[in-house]
Amino acid sequence: MAGHRRAPSTSFKAKPRLSPVPLRDIFIIRLVNAWYLATFFQPDEFFQALEPAWRLAFGANSGAWMTWEWHYQLRSSLHPLLFSGAYMAADRLSAIFPPGNAIRSAIVIAAPRILQAFIAALGDWYTWHLAANVYGSDSNVSFFALFMQLLNPWQWYCSTRTFSNSLETTLTVMALSYWPWQLVGVAPYSIKENSNPFNVLRGKLWRLRASLCLAAFAVVLRPTNVLIWLTIVFIALTRITLQGNSPLSFSSVLVLFREAILCGSLVVGLSIAADRLYFGFWTFPPYNWLNFNISKSLAVFYGRNPWHYYLLQGIPLLCTTSLPFVLPALIKPSSKTTDQANILRTLSCTVFSTVAALSLISHKEVRFIYPLLPALSVLAAPRAAAFFTTVPKTSPPPSISSAAQISAPQPSGTKSPTVRRARLRNKPLLLTALGVNVILAGYLSFLHQPAPLTVLSFLRKQYERIHPSAVHAAHATHYASPPNGTQEDLFALFLMPCHSTPWRSHLVYPGLSAYALTCEPPLHTQPNTPERDLYRDEADRFYDNPVPFLRHELFALENPVVPVPRYIVGFEGVEPWLREFLDTPEGKGLGISQLTPVWAGFNGFFNEDGRRAGYMMVWDTGVYGESGIKA
Repeated sequence: MAGHRRAPSTSFKAKPRLSPVPLRDIFIIRLVNAWYLATFFQPDEFFQALEPAWRLAFGANSGAWMTWEWHYQLRSSLHPLLFSGAYMAADRLSAIFPPGNAIRSAIVIAAPRILQAFIAALGDWYTWHLAANVYGSDSNVSFFALFMQLLNPWQWYCSTRTFSNSLETTLTVMALSYWPWQLVGVAPYSIKENSNPFNVLRGKLWRLRASLCLAAFAVVLRPTNVLIWLTIVFIALTRITLQGNSPLSFSSVLVLFREAILCGSLVVGLSIAADRLYFGFWTFPPYNWLNFNISKSLAVFYGRNPWHYYLLQGIPLLCTTSLPFVLPALIKPSSKTTDQANILRTLSCTVFSTVAALSLISHKEVRFIYPLLPALSVLAAPRAAAFFTTVPKTSPPPSISSAAQISAPQPSGTKSPTVRRARLRNKPLLLTALGVNVILAGYLSFLHQPAPLTVLSFLRKQYERIHPSAVHAAHATHYASPPNGTQEDLFALFLMPCHSTPWRSHLVYPGLSAYALTCEPPLHTQPNTPERDLYRDEADRFYDNPVPFLRHELFALENPVVPVPRYIVGFEGVEPWLREFLDTPEGKGLGISQLTPVWAGFNGFFNEDGRRAGYMMVWDTGVYGESGIKA
């Protein structure tokens, strides 16, 4: 008996897994989510994913807008590479329709959202798996973690958007669900005196490798993701804050570091190879990103936030109605076993350390802490389940199957045991929380900044109507501009803050020539210099002095930046400036007799940027005929 070792805790034994909501159904939910999400949030959704993906799929002559980060190799090509595959597949699939058919462009536009809907569904599904690792797969608490994730307004607003943060969130929760949580469990020992601790990674190597590879992809995609994994590994090695405070065996530590090096090297190698093919030379974007941010200090160019931003705004926006359950769970996680307590404490420490580290950076956004949302749902689930349901003492904890009755699903071919039920309580509060979530999700989906998407739909349809031969040629050449393709001098001029709309991913046709004001950062300046402090980008200069900017920069008589456009697009506040400009010698020289409003789009009841207030408008300059030739 002396040489026997105690088996690992039963909390970690493999159990049959049957999610209360199948992945197929979650995918359908996210497809509906993606279909009805008709609003604009932030430019990175398009310019850091879809524009480079469009270029990858359809070539350098496709008209994609490559922002400055791509010219300095600050982004990994792995993210757009994913969506370029979706574009190419959609292009081939849509070929069943004849060239010139508008359905072809609609399929291509929808392709990235469909792929992102599947990525979002995986994130939801693996949130349940992570909860099942902690609470058990047949636990009512595990269902509540999935329930909170599916109905979270932020998740509805962002999960089907093509942000790198959205993919990072899914990769992170997948890695957490595969992570061998035995590393933070109560380390089992041999009963024999002076024997070594049990190797808790025995039989778990493939799960560990899957977790490390997924984590490495997340770190390559978003280098700040390393904060999550540094915290988890640090706690596993030091066992700080854990119960059963006994060290890991040397063999477990050795295996962990060996696999981390092997998996990390594999992923980094794949990333470097992909970037070599994309950029044409050897480079490593995570290093470039870190070095560039340290040397140039450009983060503040995109906004500066107070140190408490994530505490007072970030986490509340991320959690919304689940916040009352999240806050106490972060301080004192609810657990029934020592192993549960250790896992939850590790997740809680991960949230604290990541938020603390990111709070030291001047530029902050809620989506930077988005990868923490699944962990927050898992932490809050026990308190939410206890508040909204009650389980009779004679019945074990169930899984929800309906709003009024909760029963655990059974694998096919097994005998159904006695139905295990839980009863809902505090129904008015539950319905109120659900109502608030639905209202928030509905407003964000339909009413908060829909115009940036609908205006491009209007312009695209106008182009299809005026230039059917160019549309036919674009489809025939797979959205690359043919050598002698039809193209107007300038179809649309966007006079609004830079990146206020998507670009080629929604304009589609390379012959649809457009120009928008830019906001390149002051790369030529040094931090803390007057030149940096006084720098004004093109959009700033327009809003500082609209009429002089139009006269002496954009339409200067000697060297105009752009030709006369068919359409001018802007928010309604710029119309008086445009009409004032048309009375100047430079304005009269354009040959625009009058501006005719041809489209107006509602853009929400409020906007964080006052320059985007009011309706978005499209004005016809009247200088082009229906054939695209100047009148």
